Amino acid sequence: MDYKDTLLMPNTEFPMRGNLPKREPDIQEKWEEMNIYKKVQERTKGRPMFVLHDGPPYANGDIHMGHALNKILKDFIVRYKSMSGFNAPYVPGWDTHGLPIEQALTNKGVDRKEMTVAEFRKLCEEYAYEQIDSQRTQFKRLGVRGDWENPYITLKPEYEAQQIKVFGEMAKKGYIYKGKKPVYWSPSSESALAEAEIEYKDKRSPSIYVGFNVMDGKGVLETHDQIIIWTTTPWTIPANLGIAVHPELTYVVVKANGQNYVVAEDLLAAVTKEIGWEDVQVVKTVKGSELEYIKAKHPLYDRESLVVLGEHVTIDAGTGCVHTAPGHGEDDFYVGNKYGLDVLCPVDDRGHMTNEAPGFEGLFYDAANKPITEKLEEAGALLKIAFITHSYPHDWRTKKPVIYRATAQWFASIKDFRNELLEAVKETKWIPAWGETRLFNMVRDRGDWCISRQRAWGVPIPVFYTENGEEIITDETINHVSNLFREFGSNIWFEKEAKDLLPEGFTHPGSPNGKFTKETDIMDVWFDSGSSHQAVLLEREDLQRPADLYLEGSDQYRGWFNSSLSTAVAVTGKAPYKGVLSHGFALDGEGRKMSKSIGNVVVPAKVMNQLGADILRLWVASVDYQADVRVSDAILKQVAEVYRKIRNTFRFLLGNLADFNPAENTVAYEDLRDVDQFILVKLNKLIKYVREAYENYNFSDVYHAVNNFCTLDLSAFYLDFAKDVLYIEGADHPDRRAIQTVLYESLIVLTKLVAPILAHTADEVWVFIPSVKEESVQLTDLPEYKELQNAKELEEKWSSFMKLRDDVLKALEEARNEKMIGKSLNAKVTLYVNDHVKELLHSIKENMKQIFIVSSFEIAGSYEEAPESAHKFEHTAIVVSKAEGKTCERCWIVTPEVGQVEEFETLCPRCADVVKEHYSHLV
Repeated sequence: MDYKDTLLMPNTEFPMRGNLPKREPDIQEKWEEMNIYKKVQERTKGRPMFVLHDGPPYANGDIHMGHALNKILKDFIVRYKSMSGFNAPYVPGWDTHGLPIEQALTNKGVDRKEMTVAEFRKLCEEYAYEQIDSQRTQFKRLGVRGDWENPYITLKPEYEAQQIKVFGEMAKKGYIYKGKKPVYWSPSSESALAEAEIEYKDKRSPSIYVGFNVMDGKGVLETHDQIIIWTTTPWTIPANLGIAVHPELTYVVVKANGQNYVVAEDLLAAVTKEIGWEDVQVVKTVKGSELEYIKAKHPLYDRESLVVLGEHVTIDAGTGCVHTAPGHGEDDFYVGNKYGLDVLCPVDDRGHMTNEAPGFEGLFYDAANKPITEKLEEAGALLKIAFITHSYPHDWRTKKPVIYRATAQWFASIKDFRNELLEAVKETKWIPAWGETRLFNMVRDRGDWCISRQRAWGVPIPVFYTENGEEIITDETINHVSNLFREFGSNIWFEKEAKDLLPEGFTHPGSPNGKFTKETDIMDVWFDSGSSHQAVLLEREDLQRPADLYLEGSDQYRGWFNSSLSTAVAVTGKAPYKGVLSHGFALDGEGRKMSKSIGNVVVPAKVMNQLGADILRLWVASVDYQADVRVSDAILKQVAEVYRKIRNTFRFLLGNLADFNPAENTVAYEDLRDVDQFILVKLNKLIKYVREAYENYNFSDVYHAVNNFCTLDLSAFYLDFAKDVLYIEGADHPDRRAIQTVLYESLIVLTKLVAPILAHTADEVWVFIPSVKEESVQLTDLPEYKELQNAKELEEKWSSFMKLRDDVLKALEEARNEKMIGKSLNAKVTLYVNDHVKELLHSIKENMKQIFIVSSFEIAGSYEEAPESAHKFEHTAIVVSKAEGKTCERCWIVTPEVGQVEEFETLCPRCADVVKEHYSHLV
């Protein structure tokens, strides 16, 4: 007969191949049908809340690996929390206003000038919703669980209504003001920008040294002495109104080439070398404070440039005499303000010189550099020109250079509540810890926040003006506008006149004729998303403020983390979050930024179509995400191999539980053999370790711990020798039921532990597990750590044994290499050990042949008695020889006892007994 029919081989319909690209959409469809998000929330209702507040991605374009990394990390946390005692809602959001959408429509051929602002905004809204639908589909394909049918969207009326209230509350506290001062201005966007919208890239600029002739030296300098300034922006020379010197620095008047020049003493050597002076004589030394109020002549125009004192002057570079144009620099503005200088800004919205820069009208500012330097040379004021490449601010959307330009803008005064902001930063838990220092320093050093933008697509600044230009921001007007936006959306601001947007019967002394106008600027998009703590956390009943966690990329220290903190502290006095967790950027396999031009972009959709979302999720779990992370086809292939091992472990466990009924066949812990208890102790330690890793957001620890348990503790040890019992013995053999008890417990625990990470696979496995009641693993809690009996002693004993086993495996491998044996069941192992190892072996009651997977095992003598041929290790000498006897046709053990039982000539006695007892009908 064929004895294969008498073996209890694994039996399961759980497929070996994941085939995730095909299977995952089916699983997700099932989630949709059962409304898994709602079921999870109903199950956890009444538990303490854990709110992870979603930072809104921008609604434009397909998702990239940064999006995938971010959303998957959030999903890990939400899933973990909902399985560990919390009610953890997840409300996804989208940022929908701003320039990129305007630009996208322009690129599609939409001509703004042919329609009203309101009509153009309608098109922007339609486009935003199209992008949301596309991105939502992609995010859901990642397996991210959330309230996808009710996301928060910054263009929704209820959101805009709350944003208006945030603005109004800040205005009420005196934090909002309008002023003319230099701000980052993007000629390519024709709008002011906030610091968060600036990125730095290298730019080649002219570097010029210019001499300003002294007109009135105040008895300190002589007429026609030249004060030398240095600048890399010649186009700002027409806006020059002063020269700043540091009051504490020492300045020298030097004679060179027959002319007297003024520079800082500490920079004389550098200036001499740069300009190329040869014979330099110091004529006079003066303190910077003595130069105050000296008047110099502008080198191009018939006007004066006043020497002023400024603490911002340094000796890092230049001449120590700083070209001051109050309309084009923050320090220049403040020092100019102190000395009553005008805020001259001869550059328009598009970056072209105006008629306030005679001789250069109409030129684009950058193109004006050359003619301005030529005019300076004609005037004899240009002492040196060279070109340098330096880091220069650029518009992060258009990637083009920005300028400092003074315009009338709306600001949020950070200085008025800076101390509260810094206190809120200290009270927040930051992961990584350096995040606290980073944001603290940003808040400490930042200027006032420019919140106005000269665009069409955004939330209007809700300010009215009287006939005499007075600003109107009152509780009455703010509440009325907020209610209008809630009912009609913010487009109403552009559809109606100012008088129709004011409360009925509204009057104001500043408008005796009843005429009013409205602000046309919109709010910075960071004010939009930065208001989400009120527009979402406060607005929705299923959330709460402050959130437990904000989780975004490290670029959001200057973005969403910052703007959210500013608005929340201004309105509530507290941070909107208890904790902030940041992650790095996704780079290619060589650590380079992904770029279409290089061709190194890894697209999430492509990965999911080829490998599946769970491979992408497992990759996220495998990396140190708090730093920049690398991803490539090769890296994903390695992750897929780890996935395969984990999946095979699940399949083996399921296959060997086909005839196991947990209610009837489970063996009590105290009745298990030592080796079975040892695996449960290891499993229990895994529970504790993994739960702590999840709690600390250390997902790579989960990844490694689960992988090691599957490959080392189970596959390479327990499951390896267990096959001899599971396949060979009768179904109800005590050792077999004991092993199945361990397999069942391991299966339940592992499925739950990986559920937050391998969301699809865990649910797929769950369906095949015998006797589970819940329809999804997502509707269960994580296993709890238990204090198991004799856990410490068991672990110490079996950990020592595992070292001995490693030695035996090495000896077997050497014997195999020497062609002495084939598989390990061909071998007899003879040990020569010291007393300590002998004592260990005698304490283990298990069948040693079975555990070592050999046919014969013997302890022959002491370590010193080992023959020369033995493989020697620290405490053990091992002799591997060929096992004597015949091979049992059923279990493959080599023994002289094969054929001793009548009727079963090719079987060992054990197999003969099993076949007689359970399969006599087949004989």
